[in-house]
Amino acid sequence: MRTRNTALVAAMCAGLAAALAGCGGDDGGGEDPDAGTNGVGKLPATKIESRARKAAGAAEAVRLSGQLVTKGRTYKVDMRLKADGGTGQVSTEGSTFELLRVGKDLYLKADAGFWTHKTGNHAGSGAGQNSAGQNSAGQNGAGVGDKLDDKYVKVPVRDPSYKRLSGLTDKTLLLDGLLGLHGGISTGDRGTVGGVRTIRIRGGQGSGGTLDVSLEGKPYPLRLQRAGGAGVIRLADWDKDFPLTAPAKDEVVDYGQQIPSGT
Repeated sequence: MRTRNTALVAAMCAGLAAALAGCGGDDGGGEDPDAGTNGVGKLPATKIESRARKAAGAAEAVRLSGQLVTKGRTYKVDMRLKADGGTGQVSTEGSTFELLRVGKDLYLKADAGFWTHKTGNHAGSGAGQNSAGQNSAGQNGAGVGDKLDDKYVKVPVRDPSYKRLSGLTDKTLLLDGLLGLHGGISTGDRGTVGGVRTIRIRGGQGSGGTLDVSLEGKPYPLRLQRAGGAGVIRLADWDKDFPLTAPAKDEVVDYGQQIPSGT
């Protein structure tokens, strides 16, 4: 009878093995949430933020997509960025255009509707026009759209739009500005972004923004919710290189001395 009871107990232990650490009465543990991770989930929130910023700064490239709200204007962006420039699409206030920066050279490309709208709003302002009321492409305001349709326009460095637009193609500038959380930093919940396990850190208990940091591989930031409803950004394709070359000469049209304001 004693042998039979011993066998029964052994069988019960085997059946519970998946849920318990053993039959010796270890009731204090579940699955380690950091098993198989990069370990940053065990760190204080400030160190998680530091590791994420360091990983982002060292990466050769990143894809940044989502919405940015700055100075009262909302930008929908999908940009691929690296140290010497970037390329992608931007939408704001009903206008959509492409940006390409190679070194210091910044190009903007849009369809005819974009340029017709812009030049129409600013007709007579003198921006990009000569004394005959024509831009350097030899078109008046009404016809500029056809000339510039789906062509790259090189943005002059002295143009008021250059600094703002080039900033959307600057990996270092964007990441430095985006990744900072406001207020005291604390650790939030674990979750997933794009199927990757993450740990969330929060500024000001969430009111100062939140940042989801990868628990797999390098601790890259994967999702940012900016403070004050200033946009949500996804960060992906870390360290995945992409081609970045200036457009051919026959793809570039000279608009003039100044891109229409409001771009």
